[in-house]
Amino acid sequence: MRLIGLAGWSGSGKTTLITKVLPVLIGRGLRVSTLKHAHHGFDLDKPGKDSFMHRAAGASEVLISSAKRWAVLHELRDEAEWDMPALLGKITPVDLVLVEGFKRENFSKIEVYRAENGKPLLHGGDGYIVAVASDSPLPDVTLPVIGLNDIEAVADALLTYAMPMTEMR
Repeated sequence: MRLIGLAGWSGSGKTTLITKVLPVLIGRGLRVSTLKHAHHGFDLDKPGKDSFMHRAAGASEVLISSAKRWAVLHELRDEAEWDMPALLGKITPVDLVLVEGFKRENFSKIEVYRAENGKPLLHGGDGYIVAVASDSPLPDVTLPVIGLNDIEAVADALLTYAMPMTEMR
């Protein structure tokens, strides 16, 4: 498996870019999964549902299954948050894993940059950023700059710069 991240400030368009590039990558015959880091707590099921009540009652894991999908909810309780390698170990093997977030981890990333955000570029402080996908020209950037709306070029860059999971440090 190979992986590559999309890093950028909130509002830069990381999620939008992933949803646009996924069909292109899949159309090229790749099996692709995603890993998204949430900065705040989140919940996948709702109060009153059986799975919610199982977790509230203390289950360590709840596996929910249907004819359309299955999911495992793992409660950390007092455990520390899992690191990226441990989480990647839970993903079924695929050709490519797109990672959103985890911008401080040491793995290849493409920075997603929108000038209108008014935020500084990240690549100067992160040697793992290998290219920038931007909505505007960046003449002072020495890394490859890809048009944010050129989805085919973004897909090409993701495949070019993705690293084998075994190389993640």
